[in-house]
Amino acid sequence: MTKVLVDRTENLFDSVDVDTFVGAMRVQAAAVNLVTSDGPGGKTGVTVSAMTAVSAEPPLLLACVNRRSPSVAAIRQNGVFCINALSAEQSELANTFAGRPSYGQPFDFSTADWVTLSTASPALVDAVANLDCVIHDIVEAGSHTIFIGRVVGAAHRNVKPLVYCDRTYLAPGPLTE
Repeated sequence: MTKVLVDRTENLFDSVDVDTFVGAMRVQAAAVNLVTSDGPGGKTGVTVSAMTAVSAEPPLLLACVNRRSPSVAAIRQNGVFCINALSAEQSELANTFAGRPSYGQPFDFSTADWVTLSTASPALVDAVANLDCVIHDIVEAGSHTIFIGRVVGAAHRNVKPLVYCDRTYLAPGPLTE
């Protein structure tokens, strides 16, 4: 793991209060993803909106998972994960893996169809994209664990992604004038 030197300006400024920060982040649109993993640490999945590309060469991405989630320990032990970008029709699946299904059990893999890619992590059959990763680095930051993955397999479909903004699921569309 890479050690980051702390900038000397860190202690010159107070952090904004949590409510102000959460309010500002709440209005930021973000793609909805399921981070899944399987291996010695067990099969796991969790909904996240904090996922982004890090590098194209080599292909790296990151996903932030709250440390309170049991998925953190499983992903760490498994050493692999798959990012499954959800489509606009999969909001209920997002809720299931966020632990709040409208019916059935939380984190229930039987609510969707899955295949495995090269790492054996569950890959959602009808996802917008599947990005199969091996762990490149793990960084602890605040309340979250940041998993940086090297992408070893990828697939995608041309369908509308699921977006989350202001506590509502949305689908992107063209701007009208």
